[in-house]
Amino acid sequence: GNGLLKKKTLVPGQGVESRPQKGQDVTIRLKAALEDGTVVEQDPALTFTLGDCDVLQALDLCVQLLEMGETALIVSDAKYCYGAQGRSPDVPPNASLTLEVELLAARDAPDLELLSGKEKIQLANRKRERGNFFYQQADYVLAVNSYDIALRILGSSSKVDFSPDEEAELLDVKVKCLNNLAASQLKLDHFKAALKSCNLVLEHQPENIKALFRKGKVLAQQGEYREAIPILKAALKLEPSNKTIHAELSKLVKKHADQRNVETEMYRKMLGNPSAASSPRKCKDKLPWSIPWKWLFGATAIALGGVALSVVIAARN
Repeated sequence: GNGLLKKKTLVPGQGVESRPQKGQDVTIRLKAALEDGTVVEQDPALTFTLGDCDVLQALDLCVQLLEMGETALIVSDAKYCYGAQGRSPDVPPNASLTLEVELLAARDAPDLELLSGKEKIQLANRKRERGNFFYQQADYVLAVNSYDIALRILGSSSKVDFSPDEEAELLDVKVKCLNNLAASQLKLDHFKAALKSCNLVLEHQPENIKALFRKGKVLAQQGEYREAIPILKAALKLEPSNKTIHAELSKLVKKHADQRNVETEMYRKMLGNPSAASSPRKCKDKLPWSIPWKWLFGATAIALGGVALSVVIAARN
């Protein structure tokens, strides 16, 4: 609709009903080139899960429209390829690409419950690495999506027994995904979600430095300096030479001190200046103008009550 992604059929396929579905594993033949014709990528059998953002968005979007056996030419703006970052060393920043794609196969994705420990680790790591790619591209929404998919794979039930080493490696991948997820959520200002991700890491590894550091940053972003400072101190104790933690902690200590000064000044204004109340009055005989009206009314009422009582006693006598 915006003209930034175009598809042209070169060789017709087997009909609309043969198009692949999201969630299926598809295999394509790919040739990618710059506008000047320079080929930057070729793969005779690239396999990926459709709709999981495992590949360029241009491919993820257009392969859904390919018929089995169809060959198409896709012209894509940089937005749906490598964006403003490009891909060193062969794809310049903001480079459009021309993709020649042939759909070779489509099949249902494997049942997660039947994956071996090694297969589950490999699959989750592929999604995690894709999330890392999006994070480096500053596309934090897609990074979150990839990390979420990886965590869903890791958290799926299994009908296969894993060895202790596989269990340990699965946990290691999970911790990496959660840490990276927290970093992406922090970039998006999703503080509540980021705090949850950090806490999940710390449940498994209470001394995980990255999780402690990011939890401290999340709390600091919310203005919770008093809670953030001891967490960063704990992280610094585990890694005293970490300059990033040092810098963040110093910044928070200063912000906390500034915050306390502001609060102190605010309370002083609310409660008045105590020193003025304790200073000697020049004229003790005169009432200060600051006496509350309710005191004056109370005194008047007491006086009037005394007059009334005197009248009643005089009447009885």
